[in-house]
Amino acid sequence: MSTKQVQGTLWSTAPNHWSTFFEPFFLPLYKKTLAAFALQEEHSLLDAGCGAGMFSHMAISTGAQVIGIDAAPGLLKLARERNPGHNFLEEDLEALPFKDETFDFVTGFNSFQYAGSFSNALAEAKRVLKTNGKMVICIWDKAEASEATTVLKAIGSLLPPPPPGTPGPFALSEDGKVEQVLQSLNLKLISKERVSCPFLYYSHGDGIKSFMSTGPAASALNFASKKLVEQSIAEALKPYHLTEDLYYLQNSFLLFLVEK
Repeated sequence: MSTKQVQGTLWSTAPNHWSTFFEPFFLPLYKKTLAAFALQEEHSLLDAGCGAGMFSHMAISTGAQVIGIDAAPGLLKLARERNPGHNFLEEDLEALPFKDETFDFVTGFNSFQYAGSFSNALAEAKRVLKTNGKMVICIWDKAEASEATTVLKAIGSLLPPPPPGTPGPFALSEDGKVEQVLQSLNLKLISKERVSCPFLYYSHGDGIKSFMSTGPAASALNFASKKLVEQSIAEALKPYHLTEDLYYLQNSFLLFLVEK
């Protein structure tokens, strides 16, 4: 089974919960990207790994022409419902079905780290980007920079050790890893910025639903019962309980602005 098929299945496990309890936490990344791009009606944008289509919706609202791709049919269904009349396609980051130099802008929000080969996926993104076009790559910062890591590690403890190079949340977070591939592909790094994306849950149950909607949790369900996975998440969330039913996790992401 290809990486696309594997990831598409994992991220389609609970798409409604992901859209409700996870996707909105990335709004700081989306807003910074829109500010950097200054989209207009004549612009075209590829949202590579569009998820449930929240950023695509924001980009479409500027008047730009937007196409979204994702490996997860469950998330794509929500993206199409959110953005009727626009193209959302089930495609592979490493084999984009577009001609060379098609788009003015490309975005990849927490998507490139799940490609089988980041280098291949980035080469494809470069290929479909117009000369002097801009790309944004957003990934998790190093694991120790985010409190959500505690929960992801709890989920990971239920899984067998992954082989080296396996796609995952922090696959590209090591210092210099993204920059090295950018340099090898002759892509110009304009800026690299740390962006805070706190996770705020209004109940313990919402926090559990949020993390149960992720690919790592879906993968854990192949090795452990749903009850055990939920219990592991619940226990890992306890240190982040503030007051009443509020849970708050401080997290850091990296935003790379790149030019072809």
